[in-house]
Amino acid sequence: IGVFVIIANVLKMQTILWLFGNIGGAAITAVVIIFQPELRRVVEQIGEKNPLSAISFASGQEENERFSDKTINELVRASFEMGEVKTGALIVIEKTITLEEYEKTGIPIDGVLTSQLLINIFEHNTPLHDGAVIVRNNRIVSATCYLPLSDNLELNKSLGTRHRAGVGISEVSDALTIIVSEETGKVSYTYGGKIVIGVTPGALRERLNSMKTRKDHKETTGLARIWTVSY
Repeated sequence: IGVFVIIANVLKMQTILWLFGNIGGAAITAVVIIFQPELRRVVEQIGEKNPLSAISFASGQEENERFSDKTINELVRASFEMGEVKTGALIVIEKTITLEEYEKTGIPIDGVLTSQLLINIFEHNTPLHDGAVIVRNNRIVSATCYLPLSDNLELNKSLGTRHRAGVGISEVSDALTIIVSEETGKVSYTYGGKIVIGVTPGALRERLNSMKTRKDHKETTGLARIWTVSY
């Protein structure tokens, strides 16, 4: 197109140059609309890089941790206790990319994360049981949140809305999502657009420990590319 414009300019094709001049603005708008998912992903990646992150005004191990060992224990305990009685659950754990956009779709909680609170939230026939819970640091910030559904055609057709929402949020953010199946009671987790189904308490604890510190290793991200899905 650029070469064609140059030729038109050299040959003084005024009509063609007029057309290009008038559709230029519309073309830019069309590009923004067509590549909206890619542009959003770029902006999110830019948002991850906080120039102030290297400046620390406080010292200590707690400043380098996203959540505590107690929070990990509470998450694992709640997930498998709900799995035993087949209580469906969707728990999104924020990492680097903020989830405020999805947090606003739910009801604010801002409570310390405990297994009892999680179990009560997802209990059947309670006002907060439908939707996802968003966890930031050691607190539950919001419940009944709406998440984007994945349109990945490679996902098993037997997976329901809860699992597709878990994969969907992992495709647009770096969050880790714990899913408890209401049909089978199996506990799964999603990360980096991948899902691991039917994990053990030890495997879930190990995965949570791998994202516990704020200075994550680069190889952790690489693992998301080679996970296998077991049905």
